Amino acid sequence: MAQSNLRYVNGHANSDELFGHPKGLYVCFATELWERFSFYGMKYLLLLYLTKYHLFSDGEGLAVLGSYAGLVYTLPVIGGMLADRYLGMKKSVIFGGILLCVGHFLMAVEGHQAVQYVAGTMLISDITLNNGTVISAGTLLTQTIKIQDLAALNIFYLALSFIVVGVGFLKPNISTIVGQLYSKEDPRRDSGFTIFYMGINLGAFAATIICVYLGETFGWGYGFGAAGIGMPFGLFTFTKGLKYLHGLAEPPQPELLVEKVWGLLNREYLIYFSAVASLSVFWLVIQHEPVVFAAQQVLLVVSGVGLVTYAVLKGSREEMQKMLVLMVLIASTIVFWALFEQAAGSMTLFADRVVERNIAGIEISAGQFGSLNAGFIILLALPFAALWVWLDKYKLNPNIPVKFALGIIQAGLGFGVLVIGAQFPNEAGKISLWWLVLAYLIHTTGELCLSPVGLSAVTKLAIHRVVGLSMGVWFLATALSETLAMRLGKMAAIDTQGGEVANVSEAIVIYSQLFEFLMWIGLGTGVALLLIAPLLKRGMHGVR
Repeated sequence: MAQSNLRYVNGHANSDELFGHPKGLYVCFATELWERFSFYGMKYLLLLYLTKYHLFSDGEGLAVLGSYAGLVYTLPVIGGMLADRYLGMKKSVIFGGILLCVGHFLMAVEGHQAVQYVAGTMLISDITLNNGTVISAGTLLTQTIKIQDLAALNIFYLALSFIVVGVGFLKPNISTIVGQLYSKEDPRRDSGFTIFYMGINLGAFAATIICVYLGETFGWGYGFGAAGIGMPFGLFTFTKGLKYLHGLAEPPQPELLVEKVWGLLNREYLIYFSAVASLSVFWLVIQHEPVVFAAQQVLLVVSGVGLVTYAVLKGSREEMQKMLVLMVLIASTIVFWALFEQAAGSMTLFADRVVERNIAGIEISAGQFGSLNAGFIILLALPFAALWVWLDKYKLNPNIPVKFALGIIQAGLGFGVLVIGAQFPNEAGKISLWWLVLAYLIHTTGELCLSPVGLSAVTKLAIHRVVGLSMGVWFLATALSETLAMRLGKMAAIDTQGGEVANVSEAIVIYSQLFEFLMWIGLGTGVALLLIAPLLKRGMHGVR
């Protein structure tokens, strides 16, 4: 530990520490808190904004959310590689933060609300369609017509492009800095990451309470604008706190950044220019979810097969078996996150349309239910960590495959709760909000069984020479599950009138059918993983 910036002098923490941890940890904590505030502040507004303001169909709104969420988890793989090889974490975080600031403030441009004229309407005034066609007053419409603010929507897609590229540069590197603040032998390393993890969830919790309330109560621009405020605070905190990182975030080889590429631009500016130029590509891709979904599948299959092939050809028998186990675990996480991420999709629409959201005279916004996950994590993360330690004393601590299986089973059980709750509507035909609260609680306990051990499993089971690529495959699987989640949500797509459902009872039946299907997917996959857990445990060769 004497080699670390975190050394103790005569039993006392040095001046670069605060509350027993390096000050740099709190810089990263605050930066990530505000970045997550921005991210989650818009995430749970997004689908409601599209379906209620721009009058997207459920399927159209879920497709955009799927493209966006999928890219948010795909691009950090590239951003992390660029930081490791060229930019370093400081430049990556600052550049990503600037892009995020631009993107989030563009989200505040909402334009005019879409208007829908249903078939059978007799027009009392002329209307102009999006393609410029004018339909005269007195016309009896034979089909439903929707008029949207296309200029505002184009700005909206550009805003999402800025955000996905910005997250790609920022997200993977803050976590890396936290890891580098501690030596591998430092006993405070795990507690440091726990503090950092709390920052993520505090930001998420506050954002889904504040930004969603402002957006649904006072106007979408207020909600998105409030979310945008977070990122400048985070960027300011990071730049002011750089001195506490002691050069850990600097470029690995600064000379590479000033080299001219093709005799034109130096490499650093070329990276920035390429990232900005890519915005036009992502502006288009976000509007075409099938392209995102297909690309994710190709990348995941090619990289996964590549890792297994490498393990077969270059690894020992033990390394090959560990890699195969890792691929099975990664595949299982696709199921878990595809169920879990219904939170921002079908579960938010469910809360908006069929849940009685009034409690003690206070109306809870549909998107605010998204805060439950972060709130439950804040309450339960430390007890769960203590539970595993206590079970380990009695040699009852479940192995990694069993924990994964338990997490997936709980994801299924959460939807089972909603299916049961749907059988007990109130006099107005709506479902008690407590069923939704219970579903979020069970999903969160499932997440705590699977997520904290997932990244650790990658580092333990992957061959050391390809651990970076293995981590990339983990994130690609998460990205695919985000898009898959929205595709599953389309099974409960409902035709609305002005963003509102015409028949609550019919909507409950449709959502119940989706949730029952998801319940059986979760239970079936979890039980199957539980059955093969002994085989997977043998293939891990003592890894715990």
